[in-house]
Amino acid sequence: MKATLVLADDHPLLLQGTRMFLVQNGFAVVGTASDGNQAYNKILKHQPQIAILDFDMPKLNGIEIAKLCKQNGLDVKIIILTLYKQEAIIKEVGQCIHGYILKEDALDELIRCIKKVYKGETYVSKKISEHVFLPDVNETKEILTATELKILQYLGKDWSSTAIAEALFISKRTVEKHRSNIIKKLGIKSSQNALLLWVQKNPDIFH
Repeated sequence: MKATLVLADDHPLLLQGTRMFLVQNGFAVVGTASDGNQAYNKILKHQPQIAILDFDMPKLNGIEIAKLCKQNGLDVKIIILTLYKQEAIIKEVGQCIHGYILKEDALDELIRCIKKVYKGETYVSKKISEHVFLPDVNETKEILTATELKILQYLGKDWSSTAIAEALFISKRTVEKHRSNIIKKLGIKSSQNALLLWVQKNPDIFH
């Protein structure tokens, strides 16, 4: 895999260390930046396949850059590498960002994240998923209908709406309406990754 990368962090030592690690592992770091404006301009200039961005940077933060890239139709996948564990960031996974890992994670996890994102998948480190706030399992049993719980179980296995519709002998449109209701009731942003994380944390919901 020869993914091209832009790397941005306002801490020079971290920026240099991460760049060296990635280059040593066979990645092509085509540009680096120390603030949000620089990072966005480097993405425009080099058109990398992946941009690894610190969340908290001067001028523009990582999420703001990701949203700009999406709004302007830039074909780049964004990984947020940060100190912060925030629900607001995880809700953007599958929306404007593709990966979310912590600086305290081993650098090997960054490699795993890049490989997943490169293949078109999303990635959230375990330390984040363990701390992010998601609805309580007992509350969920009370607010979801039996059909919604069944569909949530399939969604937790990463089934498509079409596959769920075939399994339950209902229309795809009906599945998508139930999925929309589940997301609203759980207060989760419309992201398959968030639903997957919730099911992984609460396997007892289906027993």
